[in-house]
Amino acid sequence: MEKSSVSYNSSSNSHMSWMGFQKNYHGSSEVPPHPHTREDDEDEDGASLNPRNLSKVILPPLGVSNYHQNQIEPKGRIISPMDSRYRCWETFMTILVAYSVWVYPFKIAFMKLSPRGGLYIADNIVDIFFLIDIVLTFFVAYIDPRTQLLVQDSRKITIRYLSTWFVMDLASTIPFEAIGYLFTGRNNVSLCLLGMLRFWRLRRVKQLFTRLEKDIRFSYFWIRCARLLSVTIFLVHCAGCLYYMLADRYPQEGKTWIGAVIPNFREASLKIRYISSIYWAMTTMTTVGYGDLHAVNSREMIFNIFYMLFNLGLTAYLIGNMTNLVVEGTRRTMEFRNSIESASHFVCRNRLPQKLKEHILAYMCLRFRAESLNQQQLIEQLPKSICNSICQHLFLPTVEKVYLFKGVSREILLQLVAKMKAEYIPPREDVIMQTESPDDVYVVVSGEVEIIDCGKEEERVMGTLRTGDIFGEVGALCLRPQGFTFRTKTLSQLLRMKTSALMEAMRTREQDYIVMFKNFLQHYRELKDLHIHDLLVENGEDNGDSNMDSNLLAVASSGNAAFLDELLKASLDPNVGDSKGRTPLHIAASKGHEDCVLVLLKHGCNINIQDMIGNTPLWDAISTKHHSIFRILYHCTSISDPHTTGDLLCTAAKRNDLSTMKELLSHGLNVDSKNRHGSTALQIAMSENHVEMVNLLVMNGANVDQASPNGFPMNTLDEMVKKREVGHCITMLEAVPDETIESYLRRKQEEESKWGRSKGGNCLRVSIYREHPVLRRNSCNMEAGKLIKLPTSLEELKSIAGEKLGFDARNAIIMNEEGAGIDSIEVIRDNDKLFIVNEVNFHN
Repeated sequence: MEKSSVSYNSSSNSHMSWMGFQKNYHGSSEVPPHPHTREDDEDEDGASLNPRNLSKVILPPLGVSNYHQNQIEPKGRIISPMDSRYRCWETFMTILVAYSVWVYPFKIAFMKLSPRGGLYIADNIVDIFFLIDIVLTFFVAYIDPRTQLLVQDSRKITIRYLSTWFVMDLASTIPFEAIGYLFTGRNNVSLCLLGMLRFWRLRRVKQLFTRLEKDIRFSYFWIRCARLLSVTIFLVHCAGCLYYMLADRYPQEGKTWIGAVIPNFREASLKIRYISSIYWAMTTMTTVGYGDLHAVNSREMIFNIFYMLFNLGLTAYLIGNMTNLVVEGTRRTMEFRNSIESASHFVCRNRLPQKLKEHILAYMCLRFRAESLNQQQLIEQLPKSICNSICQHLFLPTVEKVYLFKGVSREILLQLVAKMKAEYIPPREDVIMQTESPDDVYVVVSGEVEIIDCGKEEERVMGTLRTGDIFGEVGALCLRPQGFTFRTKTLSQLLRMKTSALMEAMRTREQDYIVMFKNFLQHYRELKDLHIHDLLVENGEDNGDSNMDSNLLAVASSGNAAFLDELLKASLDPNVGDSKGRTPLHIAASKGHEDCVLVLLKHGCNINIQDMIGNTPLWDAISTKHHSIFRILYHCTSISDPHTTGDLLCTAAKRNDLSTMKELLSHGLNVDSKNRHGSTALQIAMSENHVEMVNLLVMNGANVDQASPNGFPMNTLDEMVKKREVGHCITMLEAVPDETIESYLRRKQEEESKWGRSKGGNCLRVSIYREHPVLRRNSCNMEAGKLIKLPTSLEELKSIAGEKLGFDARNAIIMNEEGAGIDSIEVIRDNDKLFIVNEVNFHN
């Protein structure tokens, strides 16, 4: 099934520490509806897969994260409007409404006005139930239409109810006719008519029909028809009762519409009187004419006039609703119902399992609910500037909490937020599947997303993501299939962003790119159950992809030598270049990351490679005054290229770079060295007519005998030589520590070894084995080795080996994998395999 296009996700586990946030969004300023006015209020059964429940889910506004817990857990005596018991009470009250509004006009018109009859007793009992409902309403939480959050503050609930519909609810419950009879001792028609306020309760019936129309268990067409038919019959009933009351209260019995046909009609049976009234109301409403029953007196004529005018509006209402029902008014709902029906047929035709059917229906119901809000459609219709402002207001607080974006500039965050889209996704939906190469990155706004390992026979939940967590970034940054399945646990709102958009934003600013990748590395370094190799492309596949190239360059720029070493061990190309041709060695040398330079040299990078403007890593090191890196690279380069010195000096002379030339000369480079074309720096400077550069070279002992003028003024050159010969005071170059490249590398190696053995968490580790496979007769049965910290001497190493491997190793010989004997602890490196060989077995 296609991934849900309606949004959500996650929670933390023992291996991961994720951040969350809470946010209140204030939008619409409309007056809050009455607690009972909930056309779209729905049960919060977020964890259920039942499509009927999902169609009743209240969706949070975009960016709100704390709605889920807020709605499910009522506080104290507060009643949740989504509680199933309260829903049953509402249904019961709807039945009582239907009874009261039907019986009351019938009672006034056809029954004697005595508060002692059975119908009056039943009415009083019904009024007691409505009085109880008024009291309950003071404890029923309501949904704020601005935030879609459940308000459970008793004070706010009370103020809201008192300021909205309390007066009308109370007035519709007062028994006015009983009160009038109690104080006057007679029936007062005007007070009885006040009882018609009970019609206020009809809004409950409207809400019931609205909910039934959205319930996929029932046919929308027939529910709508039943609603229109109920309206018509009820109005006919009320009109008939009122019209009969006019005749019954008229002093001259024979001069009434019914008295003209049925003399002494008051003595006729109740059935005859009621049917006659309904017959007149129906024929009048349908405008079929007055053949037998018609108005006789002026009262009835006036009533007929207003009734006919009312019928004009009623007829228009019925015709309009029926037209909308058949044609356009219910188009979206009909499309939804058709899609549900098509999905059901598809499931049956292909014999899909019931669980999969529920997934399909749940997704379609939730998508219909999300589309009805028109949130994304509205955002897309607005100008880009307004759209960006909306996204910034809604999503920026969440994105700022994501670990990957901590420390990133606000400019990049706004660029990322503008490219995100909010989606609602139903429970138990796979957002990203294991081994899938995701095209999107998701940020959890609300809900929960489980991290599931599907690699074994049974699925295993590795953790849960919640608000402020991100997933899918491993595939985006490392270009590898996802290691886990990410499945929603509850109804969730997610921010989805294309991987390409994330990479484009990261490349906009190099500093932010480095910060993001540092955050990524630091985060997964803290997860003890995940290893760096798990994040890389296996077997070096796709190592030429631009994403992995950028990651390698970013690691070199960040100075993380350990991770750079891991990347290069995964067979990534150390000579990969960016758009300017700069390789990781260029970047590490220019930024002064000496450890990264050593790692790159260890993995055989090209030390003489040039970028787009002809700079080598050696040039970048000296031009940025990173002297230790320059000495390392110079030593390595001069071994393979004898023209290294001449090329450097000639380049500085050609570019008239006095600062770099001074740095080169301060390292003791021979000023008369020639480049691969046989030219010296002085000759290049004179040919380019760089007077200051020529003066610097001459003052530092350049040989002018071999220099050809090439247009350079000879008198100027002669003056420079005379100043040098008479010992003219020149600017002394800043001295660099007198240390050869060889001694520097030796000292660096010793410091590295010493540091490795002194730091508890970063000490050198070696694996020790008993006997060497070459010396064993049956090397297949080689015993398991032991991983230990490398001690400071061979004696300690032999002592530890004897203790770990269970034999006397004091006179043993230590060998490496190639079988060479080791006689110094200094030659042992990190992760070496050492074989402790008994001296007797070695000689045998």
